[in-house]
Amino acid sequence: MSEIVVVAAVIVDQEGRVLAAQRAQPPALAGGWEFPGGKVDPGESEAVALVRECREELGVEIEVGERVGGNWPLAEGYVMRAWLCSLISGTPEAKEHLALRWLGPDEYYDVPWLGADLPVMKTVENLLLRD
Repeated sequence: MSEIVVVAAVIVDQEGRVLAAQRAQPPALAGGWEFPGGKVDPGESEAVALVRECREELGVEIEVGERVGGNWPLAEGYVMRAWLCSLISGTPEAKEHLALRWLGPDEYYDVPWLGADLPVMKTVENLLLRD
């Protein structure tokens, strides 16, 4: 059985701020913070899924850049793949999340990241500090 791929958009602005999204569902994850994204639909590339998810969840257009790390483990049968992304147009709105927050370099850990997203944030921090 193949794993279900979930894509995550690590949206970074010119100041090095990262967009975090607060989960509304399911109840077990509600209130935790994550990178926006979602499942890849059959026949859809991961990059196309990222663009679609950001359009649906945030009302923005993004450009997909460098992949962050490899396969990040999620729940049984799921794997997350994350990419650095930049905003092309629009202002992010919390359509499916409780809240959104831009986190500057000194604020990356000011929110309670979900367990799957925390190691991604640590890797992103190292990538951003390198640049």
